[in-house]
Amino acid sequence: MAKTMHYLTAIAAALLIAGCSMTPEYQRPALPVPEAWPDDAQATAAASKPVDWASFFPDERLRALIKLALEHNRDLRIATARVAEAQALYGIQRADRLPTVNVGGSVARSRTPGDVSLAGTSIVSQRADLNVGLPAFELDFWGRVASLSESAKASYLATEQAERSFRLSLIASVADAYLALAEAQERAALAQATLETRAQTRELVDRRRQAGLAGDLDFLQADAAYEGARAELAALQRQQSAARNYLRALVGTEPKELPAGKTLAEQGITLEQQADLPAQVLVRRPDVLAAEQRLLAANANIGAARAAFFPRIALTASAGTASRELDGLFKDGSEAWSFTPSITLPIFDYGRRSANLDLATVRKDIAVADYERTVQQAFREVADLLVAREQLAEQLKAVEAQERSQQRAADIAEARYRQGVGSFLEVLDAQRQLFAVRQALIQLRRTQWSTAAQLYKALGGEQS
Repeated sequence: MAKTMHYLTAIAAALLIAGCSMTPEYQRPALPVPEAWPDDAQATAAASKPVDWASFFPDERLRALIKLALEHNRDLRIATARVAEAQALYGIQRADRLPTVNVGGSVARSRTPGDVSLAGTSIVSQRADLNVGLPAFELDFWGRVASLSESAKASYLATEQAERSFRLSLIASVADAYLALAEAQERAALAQATLETRAQTRELVDRRRQAGLAGDLDFLQADAAYEGARAELAALQRQQSAARNYLRALVGTEPKELPAGKTLAEQGITLEQQADLPAQVLVRRPDVLAAEQRLLAANANIGAARAAFFPRIALTASAGTASRELDGLFKDGSEAWSFTPSITLPIFDYGRRSANLDLATVRKDIAVADYERTVQQAFREVADLLVAREQLAEQLKAVEAQERSQQRAADIAEARYRQGVGSFLEVLDAQRQLFAVRQALIQLRRTQWSTAAQLYKALGGEQS
C-alpha cells in the first residue's frame, strides 16, 4: 500500500497546481439613485438600528398572528424549501471541485471445460482484487469548475435573500390585513350605530308627522337615510368577511386562542422610523442583496464560459493489489495500478463556445440592469413612504379637526330642527357629512399604520 499512497500523493500535488480563474473581477455597480432622499421626505440621515418585528408592533394580537404566519404560511414554506434546494445544488456543484475516491474489492472464480481449454483439461481460475480508484476527475487549471461552483453559491445566497425578502413582505402583509380587518370592523360598528340613530330619527319624525309638526317629505327623507345606512352596513359587513378570510389565508391556520387586540386609535406603531442615507438603506434590503447575488452568479458564469476555450484535462487512476488467492492480496509483488490522464479540446464546434460566452456576457448585462432597476424601485418605494408618512400625519390632524367641527354642526342642526327654526334636510346633510368624516377618519388611521408597517419592510426590517 506504500506505492498506493505514493500515487495518491502525486495526484494531490497535481491538484494543487490547478486553480487559475477566468472570472472577471467583480465591481458593484454604482447606485443609480440620488445620494439623499427627496426634500419633501424630511428623512433624518442618522444611523438607525434595525428593529425586531416583535418590538415594532405593540399589538399582542397582531404579534401572535404574525408568529403563526411565519410558522404556517404555505408560500413562506415554499420559499424556505427553495433555499434548501439551492443549498443542495451548491453542495453538489462544490463537490465537483474535489476528486471522488472509491474503494472496491472483488473475487472472481471461473471454470473452463477441458474440451475448450488449450491444455485439454478443465481449468478452475480465481482472481481477487482490492483497489482505491479515482474516477475521471477534471484538473481545474482554468477555473471552469470553480466558476460554476461560485455561480451556484451566489444563486444559493440570492435564493436565501429572496426568502428573507418574502418573510419581510409576509410580516407587512399580515399587519396590513390585520389593520384592514380592524378598519372594516370599526367602520361596520360606526354604520351600526348610525343605523340605530337614524332609526330613532325616523321614529321621531314619524311622531312629529302624526302630531302635525312635520310633513311626509321629512318622513320620506328620514326613511331614505335609514335605508341608506342599512345598505352601507351590509356592504361593510361583506368587506369585513373578506378581510377576515384574507387574513386567515395569510396566517395559514385557524387561530384558536388569541390575546385581545387594540383599536386603530390605540395601535401605537412607531411612526418616527429613521432612514439612513440611500446608499446605506438600499444595500441592506434583501431584494437588492438578492439582485446583487444574481449578478455575481452571472459574472461567475462568464469565467466558466471563458475556461471552455482551453483544454479540459481529466485524470483516471487506481492503485491496489491483485492476487489469485485472497491471502496473497497483501504480499510483496501483488501491487497493481493504472493511471490514465486525458485531454480534450474541441476543434470544430461551429461557434458553440463563442455563443456560450456571448450568452453569459449578455446575461450579466441583464443582471446589471436588473440590479439597477431593483435599486431604483427600492429608492422610489422608500421615498414614497417617507413622504406619505409626513403628509398622512398632517392629513390626520386636519380630519380630526374636521370631525370635531362637523359634530358641532350636526348638534346645532338637530337643535334648530327641534326648535322649529331649521329644516330636516339640514339635519340629514349634517348627519351624512359627519358619518362620511368619521368613516374617512377610520380609513386614514388604518392607512397611517399600514404605511408605517410598509416603511418598516422598505427600510430592510430586522437584520439576520
